[in-house]
Amino acid sequence: MIHELSNIVAKNLINRLREHKLDSLHFRHIIKELARFLAYEALGSQKPKTYSIETWIEKISCDFLDEENIVFVAILRAGLPMIEALSDLFPKASFGFLAMRRDEQTHKSKLYYDRIPESKDKIIVIVDPMVATGGSLSDAIDVIKTKSPKEIFSLNIIGCPEGISIIEKKHPDIKLYIAQIDEKLDNNMFILPGLGDAGDRAYNTPE
Repeated sequence: MIHELSNIVAKNLINRLREHKLDSLHFRHIIKELARFLAYEALGSQKPKTYSIETWIEKISCDFLDEENIVFVAILRAGLPMIEALSDLFPKASFGFLAMRRDEQTHKSKLYYDRIPESKDKIIVIVDPMVATGGSLSDAIDVIKTKSPKEIFSLNIIGCPEGISIIEKKHPDIKLYIAQIDEKLDNNMFILPGLGDAGDRAYNTPE
């Protein structure tokens, strides 16, 4: 299932990201805000868990998101601002990391770091700003499926039809929430109009 945000506030934030001269601090800040938007959409219909809490006046029963049943997994390094925002929002959740490097010649990804906590029968939420060719995300999903999760969500900022179609074809069982689906890939496999390299822009890495 593919769900694209239609919220005008989210679209406003995306278009601010497109500004080439936007500094890395504000770039990361906007990525974090969009991660929160996507999390609200993706997890808003989860069945709540009821706990008793002490308020300033009495003890009451309240509904909470079952954070301990959720594992957020960032694709390094571009996914770091997103997972920082979500760790603030869901402090009782677990967090993991996958590092994948794209070969600039073949445009295929290679996994070189896998640090995901126990995830059996839990909800895994992947966070990665870009879905370009779809290769990295598809490979990440392959790895995550070996962890036997109950369900897999993917939260992404920008994608393109080519990459999205790869995910739909290879992993029709996952739920992908994306802020914006752009026009297409160029000959170098970058999204148009896109954002450029999200990792470089987030951390001011020289080109």
